[in-house]
Amino acid sequence: MFAKTIVVLILIGIIVSMGSALLFLVKDHGQKDRMVRALSMRIGLSIGLFGLLYLLAWLGYITPHGVTPS
Repeated sequence: MFAKTIVVLILIGIIVSMGSALLFLVKDHGQKDRMVRALSMRIGLSIGLFGLLYLLAWLGYITPHGVTPS
């Protein structure tokens, strides 16, 4: 249950980062680098989430449906 909570929190962080990038795009008209930093954070969170999911599946904390990592 703890692993699923962490995954959901990271997903919420990804969505918040995307929303803040949209806000910075509209507010700054693309003149500052805040949008780039927000999107870079989203990419980092997405890569981290992918690695975390693979690790959790490998350790057996979560079970993918129909796929068994080797």
